[in-house]
Amino acid sequence: MAKFSKSEVFQAMKSTGMVPVFFNNDLEICKQVIKACYQGGVRAFEFTNRGDFAHELFGALIKWADKECPEMVLGAGTVIDPATATLYMQLGANFIVGPNFVSEIATVCNRRLVPYSPGCGSVTEISNAQAMGCDVTKVFPAGNVGGPSFVKNVLGPLRWSNIMVTGAVSPDKENLTEWIKSGVFCVGMGSKLFPKDVIASENWQAITDKCVEALGYIREARA
Repeated sequence: MAKFSKSEVFQAMKSTGMVPVFFNNDLEICKQVIKACYQGGVRAFEFTNRGDFAHELFGALIKWADKECPEMVLGAGTVIDPATATLYMQLGANFIVGPNFVSEIATVCNRRLVPYSPGCGSVTEISNAQAMGCDVTKVFPAGNVGGPSFVKNVLGPLRWSNIMVTGAVSPDKENLTEWIKSGVFCVGMGSKLFPKDVIASENWQAITDKCVEALGYIREARA
């Protein structure tokens, strides 16, 4: 069962404005990355379902984070079918994210009041997802479907929408400012926040520092 309610999940995403996206098949590396982000001010984190036995890692991380990062809202990403969504919710996922919209996933998530943020690439997809109870829709791949101008234009007719963007997001001031000014609810960020050399050198402080920096840019842009 999810530790955090829907409203608490949305608040964590909205208040910080950033959801890191990460996967590694080493449990200890995952723990260190999550802890580094937590210390940097992150409160919502997406663990992606991208490797063998990923769900086993997630189950261990949920239990660990409950003690070590008690305010961290952990969710599962890259979920493309309802069975996988159910599996992760059974393990305690607080939200489910996918690269595409699958109505059956919306149904199983709604039954448990767990937020589902599907990937959408058009106004029609966003509207259809919202009709199925998806309060936060993910524009993906954000850089390919039109970037910040796409978000700004969508929010004209669908001004009630809560849009998270993933893809073409980087932790620098210019990029984050452009996305925030377009009206996004929050941004998802993966490889640009976790460079391979930083992970390889186990420089966890660098990740913490980068999170502090990025969240600062987001607060500044919102102000």
